[in-house]
Amino acid sequence: MSFRCVAGRPASAGPTDRPPGRRGARLLGFALMGFGLAGCASSDDVTGAFSAPMAPATQAAAPVRARPVPVAAPAASAATHPDMTPAALARDQANFNRCIASLEPKARAAGVSTAGFRRYTAGLKPDMSIMEKLQTQPEFTRTAGDYVTMLVSETRIRKGREAMAQNAAVFEAVGRNYGVDPYVVAAIWGIETNYGSARGSYPVLQATGTLACVGRRQAYFRDEFVAALRILDRGDIPESHLKGSWAGAFGLTQFMPTAFQRDAVDFDGDGHRNVVDSVADAMGSTANKLKRGGWVAGRSWGYEVVLPARFNYLLADKNTRKTMAEWAALGVRRPEGRPMPAANESAYLLLPAGAKGPAFLMTDNFKAILSYNPADAYALAIGHLADRIRGGGPFVQPWPDDQRALSRNERSELQKRLASRGYDVGPHDGAIGSKTRVAVREYQVSAGLTPDGMASGEVLDSLRARDGT
Repeated sequence: MSFRCVAGRPASAGPTDRPPGRRGARLLGFALMGFGLAGCASSDDVTGAFSAPMAPATQAAAPVRARPVPVAAPAASAATHPDMTPAALARDQANFNRCIASLEPKARAAGVSTAGFRRYTAGLKPDMSIMEKLQTQPEFTRTAGDYVTMLVSETRIRKGREAMAQNAAVFEAVGRNYGVDPYVVAAIWGIETNYGSARGSYPVLQATGTLACVGRRQAYFRDEFVAALRILDRGDIPESHLKGSWAGAFGLTQFMPTAFQRDAVDFDGDGHRNVVDSVADAMGSTANKLKRGGWVAGRSWGYEVVLPARFNYLLADKNTRKTMAEWAALGVRRPEGRPMPAANESAYLLLPAGAKGPAFLMTDNFKAILSYNPADAYALAIGHLADRIRGGGPFVQPWPDDQRALSRNERSELQKRLASRGYDVGPHDGAIGSKTRVAVREYQVSAGLTPDGMASGEVLDSLRARDGT
């Protein structure tokens, strides 16, 4: 599995262009120190988690009312969305005040007071530089192994242990109250904002207001804008502290405003759900989100396993769940003689780097992490970082060092070549979703390749050779 960075963030195989909740992961040193987590299943970096590096947020002394930022709009082209042309952006910018005012009934219906709406929207101006981030989609490719290795660094492991020691009472209470592994909560904190040192510096209300009234994602971001207004009107977080990504994700573990409304809790009992300034509220809210995502107390997120020779790789599928006893009967073992988990616990087999890389049996708790961000490599990095903070060691099986990650154009080419052979791959958009994985697997069987379903350079090279190009 390879990961393309759309607007700087890795996007995994999955549906394209769907609004995510709040998601984030960060690759230090890889222009991936953005803020907020739009997730890897979207073709847009809508919360800016992997945008250009920014300085850590500071607490401003007063609310921000920025002036309009002149920006050279993306040049119109065949690929430009009609709502992102220079003329469309200029129209939306000119209409911004009227658009914001038109959202008052929606805000009032959501519980925002009339006084609060008028107070927080008075003088609000769009930040047009955000449109360039929304439209521009620079691509970086990294393999799953590179991604996990960079996220689970020795520095992040050490800082995680320090953060947990400094907040031991909070993490103990989080685990006791929600039944969620506190090490996983700490890992999310570490990957999202490097334990609070990199949160983003965009005023959330201005960012979501801009996206609610300018450009091509207005329908989605109007709910986020209203949710941000509710946060301020309720007094959970001071306006000067409510800063985050260019698309509105904020706090120690990067919540989008709507996700905050669903999942945030007042864990320190001070009457406010402040995931920006309160470690207790942020960790409690993160645990609450994982619990709502299906976390089962007392279980791991997954297990590294070793597959036997001549293994049937067609079983490596998220829809193929077996009990640990059934996997063991197929010759699946944990490395270094470690015992298998409870015989009746079910899991599916994940091969994030294909047949040449490490293998994992993933439980329902891995799916709970995916509810935070539906990218396998992100969830794997969270689980592995949690185990390393706990004192566990690195993966036993190495990541393949000869694996080539395909670019978006190459993935699209692979889809087109498969489609020309009659395989149903879905859209030829370079996003490797379930249909493409099934098609790849079927092609691998026909070509005598290991059918691990991975859209790899090997598969593309085979298609090119067979097509004579």
